[in-house]
This record gives sequence, structure tokens and C-alpha cells, in this order.
Amino acid sequence: MHLEKAKGADGAMSTHIERTVHPKNADRKRTHLNRELVQFPEGVRNRTQAIAHRIETAGIKRKVGTNQVKAIRVLLTGSNKDMKQMETDGRLDGWCNDNLKWLRETYGERNLVSAVLHMDEKTPHIHATIVPIVTGERRKARKEEQNGKKKYRKKNTQDVRLCADDVMARHKLKHYQDTYAQAMSKYGLQRGIDGSLAKHISTMQYYKELVEQQDSLQENIETLLGLEEEAQKKLKKVKGEINVQKMKGAAVNATTAIADGVSSLLGGSKVKRLEAENENLRQDIAYRPDRTQKEEVGKTGEEELPQEAERCSTAVSQ
Repeated sequence: MHLEKAKGADGAMSTHIERTVHPKNADRKRTHLNRELVQFPEGVRNRTQAIAHRIETAGIKRKVGTNQVKAIRVLLTGSNKDMKQMETDGRLDGWCNDNLKWLRETYGERNLVSAVLHMDEKTPHIHATIVPIVTGERRKARKEEQNGKKKYRKKNTQDVRLCADDVMARHKLKHYQDTYAQAMSKYGLQRGIDGSLAKHISTMQYYKELVEQQDSLQENIETLLGLEEEAQKKLKKVKGEINVQKMKGAAVNATTAIADGVSSLLGGSKVKRLEAENENLRQDIAYRPDRTQKEEVGKTGEEELPQEAERCSTAVSQ
């Protein structure tokens, strides 16, 4: 459990709680599981209006300052392991109801104006909002009386006041932790170390650091993706070079096989026979042109004899 004063109307936290602005650490697929556990009065639609409505209807006589603390944030949760186990066991609704009961008994039923269960972040938790409406004598007046200082007017101790300091008094904070631990003991949740010197950080600071961590994580992821892409390119290049080498090796092997085959073929009887036939064919081709030429000359002489006889016959007739 963690308590923190909110400045003004606490609009920035309202945007986070009501998811009008979606934080980076929230899973959008689970946002629909978030729910408001407190029923608003008629005409009130959101946390900011609920805070204003409580102050306006409380009967406060003194003017409320612009920067006066109007609300106290209460963050209720357990360890991630415990909360996830509670969700798995189906006990989360009972845990929510017991938290509402403790809040109303501790701060007043009407002062609890909102309690939102968040299920879309890493660990289920409740953002409760308390408007610090109190009664009784002011702590400052009581201290002045104890120190013997004169007071000019006695105020009605039953008047309602808006005072976060009274709600956040040190001795009350210890009481809150003790009673809350008792209320949650049946869920296996344990109280923090009593008297610990550890300091709480503000809710806004927590989310700021969380966002910074996520930004850093995103940068690391992008760097890793870049390295992976570069490695894939190098791997593709190496595979290409390996394929080229394989193709060159295959070509060399094929050439060697062909050469071996030709060499083997040249040493066989078939090749020798083919060479002899080839030589005979070459000689035959060389002989045929002379023979063809003689035949053509003889043929020409035979064709000229009838022509000469005809000319002789013509001369005798004349």
C-alpha cells in the first residue's frame, strides 16, 4: 500500500487511471478488464468530477485554496507472484471487496470517491482516491494550546475541514499499514518491514522511471533487430559465395570427366577404325575431282562431233 498527496484536481493522474491517455506499459488487449469499483453519485461521470462533488457537498465553510490538496492517492497491490496467483485462483473479486471495505472503514465511506482496478499492467492493482474531509480540532491549534499560546477564538471542533495533513500524519500512516496487513493476511499478503528507512517514490515518478526503462528496452530491441538484419545479409552473402564455389567445383568436375572420357575413347579400337575410314574418305574425295574433270572433257568432245559433221554436209551440197 502506498499513499500520496495529489495537487489540485489531480487531472494528470486521472488521465492515467481512466486511460484517456494510454500508457506505454499497459496492454491494450487487456484494458477492457479494468473497472471502476465505486459507484459515482448521480450526474458524476469521472474521477475528477467525483472529487469536486465530494468537496462541494461536504459542507466546508472555509474557502478551498486553488493549490490545496484535494485528494489522496492510495495504491493497493501485492507482489506480482501473489497477485497473479490470486487471479488464477479466482480470488481477485474478493480481494477487491475487502479493499473497499478497509478503505471505507479507515477514511470514511463518502470520502472514498473512486477505486479503479487495473488489469492491463504487469501486476493487478487498485488506484483508490480519498478526499481528506475531516472533523475535529486542527493539529496546529492543539499544538498552540499545549505550548501556552493564547487563542482568540474557539472554533467548533465538529466543523468539517479539507485537510490532507491530518490524514497523512505519521502515527496514522503506521496505523494504516498495520490494519491493512491484517485485512489482507488471508490472501497471503505480508506487511512491509516495520520502521524501514526505505522511502517511497511518487506514483508519477514511478511511472516516469517505468517509461524510461521501456524506452531504453525499446532502443535495445531496435539495436538487436538491426544487428539481426545485418547478420542475415551477411549470411545471405556467404551462402551466395558458397553456391558460386560449388558451381565452379561442379564445372571443374564435369570438365575433368569429359576429358577423362575423351581420353579413354581415343585409346579404343573404335577410334582407330574411325580414323582409318576417315583417311580413306579423304583420299576418295581428293581423287574424285580429277575423274570428274576428265569425264566432263570427254563429254564435251562427243557433243562437238555431230555439229562438225553437219557443217561438212552443208558444204558438199553447195
